[in-house]
Amino acid sequence: MAAMKPRTGEGPLEVTKEGRGLVMRVPLEGGGRLVVELSPDEATALSEALKGATS
Repeated sequence: MAAMKPRTGEGPLEVTKEGRGLVMRVPLEGGGRLVVELSPDEATALSEALKGATS
């Protein structure tokens, strides 16, 4: 039986280039991570949407 490890959302937001796409790992409240693969065009659109929401 595998050891049970606590699932935490500790750690920074990470974005890495893998192949032709980008992989974003977002720590979640309550534990775990949301992992999303984005194309460069999708990442640009997300960036613009976030800038619009925070300004």
